[in-house]
Amino acid sequence: MDIYQQVTDAIVSAIEKGVGDFKMPWHRGGGEMPVNIISGNDYRGINIVNLWAIGTERGFSSSTWGTYRQWQEAGCQVRKGEKASNIIFYKQFTEEDKEAEGEEKTRRIMRSYAVFNGDQVDGFVNPEVADVPELERLEHVDLAVKKTGANIKAGGTKACYLPSTDTILMPDERKFFGENNQRTEAYYSTLWHELGHWSGNKSRLNRDLTGKYGDESYAMEELIAELTSAYCCAQLSISPTPREDHAQYIANWLQVLKKDKKAIFYASARAQEAVNYLL
Repeated sequence: MDIYQQVTDAIVSAIEKGVGDFKMPWHRGGGEMPVNIISGNDYRGINIVNLWAIGTERGFSSSTWGTYRQWQEAGCQVRKGEKASNIIFYKQFTEEDKEAEGEEKTRRIMRSYAVFNGDQVDGFVNPEVADVPELERLEHVDLAVKKTGANIKAGGTKACYLPSTDTILMPDERKFFGENNQRTEAYYSTLWHELGHWSGNKSRLNRDLTGKYGDESYAMEELIAELTSAYCCAQLSISPTPREDHAQYIANWLQVLKKDKKAIFYASARAQEAVNYLL
């Protein structure tokens, strides 16, 4: 089984289905991180967007996943005939380097595990989501943004990151106000996207930010920033919001992903690094 191709195909399919309303698979996660039934830990890296895409494709309402044995351990039973989904883990080990006598080298191998969603088992009830007041939740996000130490200036005509001055420009916050005269999640989703670019500065995670619109490197950096925003928003319990201006990137993303089956793995890994740095 070519797990790289399988995961890429699932994500490409989800992207293509979202072209009409600009909703990518990372927008359909509902602001919830996929979580393991036994450990309670969030899944990481490529598994996040992969499980979001699978959940969207198959109409799952639960964000909880586990292997067959893990569901049994939790006192639940996977229903007969349910189709498993694949997740990926990398295992690191050391071995003697035969070419360099007396030295060791580190290797990583990828392993695939079959998991099932909470909607596919009997005996599991989705936990109730706490009714957190919007203002309290947004204050929490404000604190997370402040802790990054990024130089953010308001009043620009559009959201962007300027590597030359290491500055993030954001439109006036009033343009993001919703019906209750509060900043909507659209503001924060946009801000975390730009913070994703900011994390790639050469003084921080040192990614290539020199690409021009239309370049593969530019499309890849935009994808990294998008996934960074989605992952950060999910960890902070807010929903990432689709932006119509991302329509111009969709064709480039699809081109990159279809050309290289490992591209989404690379983008997701860089996004996870950015999340670790930012949060």
